[in-house]
Amino acid sequence: MAVPARRLCHVAFHVPAGQPLARDLQRHFGFQPLAAREADGWRQLALRSGDAVFLVNEGAGPAEPLYGLDPRHAVPSATNLCFEVTDAGAAARALAARGCTVQVPPVNVRDAQGAATYAVIGSPAGNLSLTLLERAGFRGPFLPGFAPVASAPGPGWVSHVDHLTLACTPGSTPALMRWFHDCLDFRHLPLSPGEDPELGLEVSAGPGGGGLRITALRAPPSCTVPTLVFAESLPGGTDEPDQVEKFLARHRGPGLQHVGLYTPNIMRAAEGVVGAGGRLLTPPEAYYQQPGKERQILAAGHEPRLLARQGILLDGEEGQFLLQVFTKSLFAEDTFFLELIQRQGATGFGQGNIRALWQSVQEQAARSRKD
Repeated sequence: MAVPARRLCHVAFHVPAGQPLARDLQRHFGFQPLAAREADGWRQLALRSGDAVFLVNEGAGPAEPLYGLDPRHAVPSATNLCFEVTDAGAAARALAARGCTVQVPPVNVRDAQGAATYAVIGSPAGNLSLTLLERAGFRGPFLPGFAPVASAPGPGWVSHVDHLTLACTPGSTPALMRWFHDCLDFRHLPLSPGEDPELGLEVSAGPGGGGLRITALRAPPSCTVPTLVFAESLPGGTDEPDQVEKFLARHRGPGLQHVGLYTPNIMRAAEGVVGAGGRLLTPPEAYYQQPGKERQILAAGHEPRLLARQGILLDGEEGQFLLQVFTKSLFAEDTFFLELIQRQGATGFGQGNIRALWQSVQEQAARSRKD
């Protein structure tokens, strides 16, 4: 039987010693230190922004880092999703019975604030593993074994994780969807009326061909788990690889491409990130000059000039609008990035915005070749 994930505890990253991810999350994106642990060659730092928690595992110790494992991946990467479950031991046994690989058998960790049990299973999504966590009754700010870190209140730009997007090889999405459905009880979330879950939503990049196929899954209504989004490239297009193809090449395979962070005020958040030194992706100039775009932005209650200044995309109609802005990669390898997203009644991901992101990546790559 499937093991429902009750909520997302954190997203974990693995980086080499000295890699500035933890510093950049604090300086540029408003994350604040929550708890830390140093042992066995690892420096583990949990950072929080609203309810979004990132765990940065830095180093490469002889033993596995607490609450995860070292995938020994070739490049820095977002490597683990930690989900809370009712019973971690029973969950691990149930998934093992389904043929899943239990990479770390159930482990119990206890300190003065309480106890937690976790297990780690492999997933078919590249180097991404899943930690199943049981921590009922734990009273600390993060997890047993971590020391709390005192920090000032954050700027409040982000409230929670909205979605998690996986970059997939062409044709792999249906098998991934079945795995997450059968093992963790995720269900298909249609992004367009009458959408076939086997085909997903195709977003064409334009008359030249290419574009993206995106498919989404959501957890049962009783669970507070972000939407899972699978993205794969469509055939055709230009000789220049799109963002999914680039990720697959530079990441050395499939994996977590970006995390969508929900913000109640995307203008404030974008201004804060840029003011703190964060780098946002610039959409093509023609985006804001599309027929009807100014009217659409005004209908959503925003000022076109201000959105253009921060590179914020807007899509939607009839009172349901979606605003998005994307950061540049957080790693030198140009792989993982963040997204700031604000929803005004919209539940999807904005076909026009996906197309604009695709085009902006292509245009920036073309400019880079000329420089």
